[in-house]
Amino acid sequence: MNKTLILVVEDDTPVHNLITTTLKTHDYKYISAKNGAGAIMEASTHNPDIVLLDLGLPDIDGVEVIEKIRSWSNMPIIVISARSEDSDKIEALDAGADDYLTKPFSVEELLARLRVTQRRLSQMQAENGVQSAVFENGALRIEYAAGCAYLDGEELHLTPIEYKLLCLLSQNAGKVLTHTFITQKIWGSSWENDIASLRVFMATLRKKLEKNGEQTQYIQTHIGVGYRMLKVE
Repeated sequence: MNKTLILVVEDDTPVHNLITTTLKTHDYKYISAKNGAGAIMEASTHNPDIVLLDLGLPDIDGVEVIEKIRSWSNMPIIVISARSEDSDKIEALDAGADDYLTKPFSVEELLARLRVTQRRLSQMQAENGVQSAVFENGALRIEYAAGCAYLDGEELHLTPIEYKLLCLLSQNAGKVLTHTFITQKIWGSSWENDIASLRVFMATLRKKLEKNGEQTQYIQTHIGVGYRMLKVE
């Protein structure tokens, strides 16, 4: 039995049954809630490893549930919602969600998102809250203390902004970071000019990570939302 405990917050019975059947088939443990109040109670009582959260709940909006959980816990929250507008995704991610899956979704995609979140959770637990001095992801290696990054053993020549972006993405590997979150961390604001600059810096950083015609993708673009560093096997 998988030791990961998942809280499923979904009031639509067919969708709830699909999710819980999938979890049961793949040996995940789970608990359920059908509304926001129940979700907050179950989260505080059982401290699940991951929360799968619908936004359209009958009592309170799912974004409010995210904000309440974030006031006392960093447990990973994956939103599963029929809301597909970029503004809805950005609102949920800015509130503290770790990932966003749009309905209808495939079982394979749900399981993939769970695996990514589990890997990130395992890394966080292994570090016991202390940031590792070195980050490794495929051929990419970042030595935070030295302020250096390497690809295939060769040092990457990055500008200060590019290096800050790379560190921010690596420290949140597997998590979608919104434009607003990134620009506030890098420039201390979320002005439109900074978002335009972000796109330029991200493009140059991606070129340096994919040099020599390599096909490995380290940075994934979520159009209109933000960026995510992918975990490379």
